[in-house]
Amino acid sequence: MVEEIFQKFRDWIDNRHEYAKEWKEKTNRKIIGYFCTYVPEEILYAADILPVRILGSHEPPTVTEPYIFAMFCHLCRDSLAQGLKGKFDYLDGIVEGQSCLHLRQTFNAWRLHIPVDYAYYIYVPHSVQTPHATPYLTQELAKFKHSLEEWIGRKVTDSDLDRGIRTMNRNRELMRKIYEYRKLDNPKITGLEAMEMVLSSQMVDKEEHSKLVEQLLRELPNRKLNRNPGTRLMIIGSEDDDRIFMQNVENLGATFVIDEHCTGSRYLWNNVSPSEDRLGAIAERYVDRVPCPSKDWPEFTRVKHAVNLAQEFKAQGALVIQNKFCDPHGIEIPPLKEALKSIGVPIYPLEFDVTVPWGQFRTRVEAFLETLTGLEDLF
Repeated sequence: MVEEIFQKFRDWIDNRHEYAKEWKEKTNRKIIGYFCTYVPEEILYAADILPVRILGSHEPPTVTEPYIFAMFCHLCRDSLAQGLKGKFDYLDGIVEGQSCLHLRQTFNAWRLHIPVDYAYYIYVPHSVQTPHATPYLTQELAKFKHSLEEWIGRKVTDSDLDRGIRTMNRNRELMRKIYEYRKLDNPKITGLEAMEMVLSSQMVDKEEHSKLVEQLLRELPNRKLNRNPGTRLMIIGSEDDDRIFMQNVENLGATFVIDEHCTGSRYLWNNVSPSEDRLGAIAERYVDRVPCPSKDWPEFTRVKHAVNLAQEFKAQGALVIQNKFCDPHGIEIPPLKEALKSIGVPIYPLEFDVTVPWGQFRTRVEAFLETLTGLEDLF
């Protein structure tokens, strides 16, 4: 039964576009695509809109250069390529929460060259560590809510916002409970399975996804994985939805017991704390969430969080991934290396592009795993 649940997560990912089209036909409701997890899905659910994350397909983007620089990260180029090819033709609109220059350019190119009925850019503060961040974002979310109301032709009430908050909080809480089973000496799920659970949640109706995660929680305690967990790894860094890479690494005799990226734990780690000021509560969640490095200054708070995760999930080593040309994540590699080394967790950095050169990566990952095994033998 557990295997069937994980297969359903995989089917949702592999057939994301078909799912969205069927959902739209069945419900007669709108779908909005978003690029960055700083977009408050609570407000979209409150407006009865399905939010789906726009991601690429790991195909070399051959159509984007007239619209976006070739030296921008592959996530931006590949995502835009899918839009230009018509893969997201079911979207009624797009929304971006200010993150990095590359995604902003993708949003603008999409808005200008791919027909959508609605496009909105949320000015999420870059410095979330200032005390002005939450009140500022609260005002920006009020503008966003008003824009949605004008578009859909009705008010989004406090009751609607409460429903949106409950929907998102429930889904996050359920997935965090699944993550607890990764702490075991013999984890109940692999890193690939955890990724597929979180990734699929960004592509389908949260209520439907939560029901399946609840079912998984009932079944998982009795599961016995017929595999040696091997070396306990952490994967940390940029957005990562490269399932083939995860599978290949785990086939080398390792298990990703924890992740820290926005298609993993960073997406689900914080809830909205309910308040009379609903928009203020949502704003506070997105300001206080585990930050993207584009917003994490002057202190590297995400580095501290990564250290805590490594200790809590008993990681023996960490693969730090950086999407090619992603400066914010590249800048934090030195402090990450120093901080994780201080608790005895060596790191190995890898630079991802649209497609992953697994032949080269395999040799490097195998050498890293052998190093970790050698370190264990010394103690």
